This record gives sequence, C-alpha cells and structure tokens, in this order.
Amino acid sequence: MKRRDFLRMAGAAALASTLPVPMLRAKTMDEFHIAAILAFSGAYGLIGNDMRKGAELAVAQRGGKVLGKPIRFTWEDDETKPQPAVQKASRLLAEGAQMMFGAVGSASTLALQSLSTQRKVPHLVTISADDAITKPGGAPYSFRTSNTLGMEIKMTMEFVKSRGLKKIYAVTADYQATRTGFEQFAEMAKAAGVEIVGNDYAPLGNRDFSVIIDKMARSDADGIAVMATGNDGITFVKQAGQVALGKDKVIFGPVLQDDVFAAATGPAALGVNSGVRYHYSLDNPANKAFVEAYRDAYGVFPSSFAGEAYDGLRWWLDVVEQTDSWDADAWVKAFANSVYETSIEGRKEMRACDHQASQVGLWGEVVKGEAPMPELTMKITEIFPADRLFDAC
Repeated sequence: MKRRDFLRMAGAAALASTLPVPMLRAKTMDEFHIAAILAFSGAYGLIGNDMRKGAELAVAQRGGKVLGKPIRFTWEDDETKPQPAVQKASRLLAEGAQMMFGAVGSASTLALQSLSTQRKVPHLVTISADDAITKPGGAPYSFRTSNTLGMEIKMTMEFVKSRGLKKIYAVTADYQATRTGFEQFAEMAKAAGVEIVGNDYAPLGNRDFSVIIDKMARSDADGIAVMATGNDGITFVKQAGQVALGKDKVIFGPVLQDDVFAAATGPAALGVNSGVRYHYSLDNPANKAFVEAYRDAYGVFPSSFAGEAYDGLRWWLDVVEQTDSWDADAWVKAFANSVYETSIEGRKEMRACDHQASQVGLWGEVVKGEAPMPELTMKITEIFPADRLFDAC
C-alpha cells in the first residue's frame, strides 16, 4: 500500500472515531437498544417499577420491533442519584444504545439531558417535572411527554382558590425540583392573597414527619401543601392520618396521590387532593384499549407513571417508524414537529420551541372506589385545558 493511501485511510478512520454517535448509526442496526435509567429503589422506587411496566407494554404491543428490528431495553437503577445515572447511561451508550429513557428524579434527568446533548443521542422524559428540563433553546435531543412542574403548581393554586383556603402550612422534600415548586407556589399564593404560615424542608427519603405534623396541627392553617411524591408523600399522609390532621385541614399536593400511592397509604389517603399525571378513567378509545391491555398483562389498573411511560414511548416509537430511517437526527426533527392524536390522554402536541408536550392537566381526590375499581381510587375532579397551563412559545 502506498504511503499516501495509508495516510488517507488512517485519516478517515480517525475522523469516523470523532463523529457524533447518531451519524455513525445512520445505517441499519441489528436492534433498537434503549438505555432505560430509572429509580428502582429508594424514595422513587415505586415510580420506576411502574414506568417499566408501561414501557414494556408499549413495546410488546408493536410486536417488540421498530424499523423491522427487535427492541431491547437495558434497565438500570440510578438510586435517585445523578452520578450513578450518568455512569450507567454512559456505559450503555458506549455499548451502542440508540436512545435514553428516564430518569424519575429531575436531578438525574437533567444529568442525563447533559449527556444527551454532549453525545447527540435522543432522550425521552416521561415523568420528571422540573421546568428546566424543557425550556426555549434548551437541550436539542431531549423531549418531555408528561407534565411540567409549572403546570402542576398552577393546578395546585387553582385548587387552593376554588376551595377558599386562606392559610397554608407546607412541607417540602429537600430536593431542587420540589424546592423550586414550593417557591413558585409561594409566589402565586402571595399574589392571590393566600398566606403561607409555615414551611418545613424534609430530607428526601424522610421516615419521620411527626415534628412537622405536630407544628401543622397546632397552626391555624386551613390547608396543608405537600411538595413531595413517591414514598415521601406516602409516609407523610400515613403519619398525618394517625393524628387525623386531615379532619380540620385540607391536605393536597401537586403529585401527592394516585391509585397506587393511595393503596400504599391506606385509609389516610381518603380526601387527599392531588394533581394526577394520567388516570385510567379517561374516556377515549386509546385509553380504554390501554387499560384493558394493562389489566390483562398485570392484573391491576395502570398508575399515573405506567400510563405516562406507555404513552410517551409509544408516541416516540411511532414517530421513529414513520421516518423509515436509522438517522437519530431525523427522529429528533420529526418528533419536534409531531402531533399525537391517539394519546391515552386525548391529544398531545410537541412544541418545537422547547420540546415539551402541550397537553391537558388532571386534578383529583382520593375516594372510596366501586368495583371493579380499587378500594381507594382517584376521582378526577377537574381537567385543565392546555391553554390554561402553558404559555405560548
């Protein structure tokens, strides 16, 4: 081989090694590999396990394939910590994963988002709510198909006003997203003439709220705002129920309860009000078909987190299929301009400006269910249209 030919080939090889991952993967692959980074333990473990069920059902319903190739998940537990999330995702991307799915906690999701931008790999978010995840001119390869923190706080404030609550005592998980949520809520409360009489920060994974609950019980608050979710929200409501805190004070939160959380909480969940990401009672053909399939597969009604994971991943895979391409940039461009008419929540439209799905918002109250519904179920009390929850791009 002549030296100039050798140098030309070596230069081409060196260039290929530095090309962004999607460019190297524009050719047909043997499989569609999804790096799924969720919380399967810790405060958000209950959420991650339900998300896995919803995602796996979405794949199963399409015969386990996209673009004619089998879909393979690799599931990893980030322990609700950003560092393990990035470490595990990086390893899977090095092994050839075409996209990332997750996480649960917003801190982990934002860390994955940075990795997505750096590696130019698509990233699908179906549960984390921090507003920073989707913002104009933000992460170009990342998309969220579920609620934002801002829309949930708006719904929470509308509930406070509709119930005529005037004094609120809050408990907030000591976590960036929930701290931000409380700050937004406090600003809205001030504008509405609602007084925040107290707020206590509790560590993520807190197991003893007794001191905080005692202060709430002795306060003149008529409402208790719980800026926590997952096991933290369950633990708080259980312990509040032991002293009948909800008898004279209305307990509510942006993502405090759904049917799964209520089952884990027990009777103390009755009467608790909450924003709901998704609910199986929504009356549309796509949701009825999903609920039936989910119950056949798992024997229970789908939770908010299972529903959102199913809906978001089904939307993404449908768009990938429509591109008829293995070019990740083609997937991203198509998804940024897509409309999901058959969402199980009615209709969603991806906003190209910030990669956030415009959608309805749900609010509900835990009530006694009637067969075949669970013993404790969320009754949807209000559906907020998208134009009340999202500012124009």
